[in-house]
Amino acid sequence: METGTQTEATTQISAVVVENLHYSYPNGMKALSGVSFSVQIGESVAIVGANGAGKSTLLLHLNGILQGSSGMVSIMGLPVEKRTMREVRRRVGIVFQDPEDQLFMPTVAQDVAFGPSNMGLSKSDIQTRVEDSLAAVDMRDFAARSSHLLSFGEKKRIATATVLAMNPDILVLDEPTSSLDPKARRQLINIVNDLPVCKIIVTHDLPAAYEMCPRTIILHKGQITADGPTAELFANSELLEANNLELPYRFQVTI
Repeated sequence: METGTQTEATTQISAVVVENLHYSYPNGMKALSGVSFSVQIGESVAIVGANGAGKSTLLLHLNGILQGSSGMVSIMGLPVEKRTMREVRRRVGIVFQDPEDQLFMPTVAQDVAFGPSNMGLSKSDIQTRVEDSLAAVDMRDFAARSSHLLSFGEKKRIATATVLAMNPDILVLDEPTSSLDPKARRQLINIVNDLPVCKIIVTHDLPAAYEMCPRTIILHKGQITADGPTAELFANSELLEANNLELPYRFQVTI
């Protein structure tokens, strides 16, 4: 399917740059403390950490839902600020943990068409985006169904299609494998691996991160404590323990 346009100019910039990002919630709780990293066009990167590490807070900065008290976030060379917000949100597609947050139309096709329709595209272009996006998540035959009558795993795939229909440069998935049975989890991992966009995957599911992302960033108490090849980080049991992370018993990591 068609994805975000990548010209010679854009190939020279990073998909995402976060520099010295700080954020505190209104109650004074510090959520992010000096977070810095970059993600290149075409990369697949996992962001992992225990509950309260700051993962979801960081995710919400990537398209301006939250904005830091200091520091900088840029998307495809655009600083995330008020004047660029519309374009940033076109370039960054976020699939939230609960698909119900993104499904509200009578049919699957209408859910997927909602975003492109608000971009002023022609009916034929909208239809093409709906068909391509549903095909990308192997749900094309469900176009006329009601999203709310589908299984949780199917809803996850439809929610992903609603974001893909916007042709984002960067796809951000929040806990994509949570609450899925083994078959649905495997199907989603395979689908995500085949998507030809830059991916940032926020997850507690370390085996899924291992399968989907060659690189992992570990967050702990609002700070990055490790950033490197996923296999190397996950093979370091002391590092995982220090960050309150654990692989399943007998899970094999190959470096």
